[in-house]
Amino acid sequence: MEEIRIVVDSRERNTELLAALESAIGNVEIKTLNVGDYIISDRVCIERKTVHDFESSIVTGRLFEQVKSLKETYEFPIVLIEGDKKEFSLNYNSIRGAVISLYLRYGMQVIFSEGIEDTADILLMLAKREQIDENRIPSLKGGKRAYTDDQFREFVIGNLPGIGPKLAKSILKHFKSIGNLANADISDIMKVEKIGRKKAEMVKRIIDGKYTAD
Repeated sequence: MEEIRIVVDSRERNTELLAALESAIGNVEIKTLNVGDYIISDRVCIERKTVHDFESSIVTGRLFEQVKSLKETYEFPIVLIEGDKKEFSLNYNSIRGAVISLYLRYGMQVIFSEGIEDTADILLMLAKREQIDENRIPSLKGGKRAYTDDQFREFVIGNLPGIGPKLAKSILKHFKSIGNLANADISDIMKVEKIGRKKAEMVKRIIDGKYTAD
């Protein structure tokens, strides 16, 4: 299996979960995060809450403040609620209403986990999908930052379907500029490591295709 990495907030205290992740991937990086608890890629960040944490954050109103910050920072943030749903002390309609509000107001996905092992499996599955299948790497993007010209170039190429940050860097190192990539043919694009004909044809189609929106 290719190496994957998960960045964990230094305030995450569940040693059992950290041990499970380290056992599975061996590459858990502890940092103080501005938002969220687990960074999976440049676009996926997880806010992990136990059943009691989630319930408390509804009562205090803290939940929607946290979610707003997550959504402003990451494209696909997720709230993961860990524990037995039977442990909720609030009326379940209140819980369900909060989950619906998260989706309708912020487009926030909510995943329920049965416990520590289930949470570890979910995080691992997300990391594999993002980092191996989509070539995306964990990125701490909290707060405003100034982007260099090269970072903007990586952003442009990295947002082509199926490319992501890793392949974007490989493509730009190979072609040196977006203009050179635009002038390349499919066989040239396939010379970049990990780009087969299907991806090369997709890149060429997106770059060369005519804009048809009204």
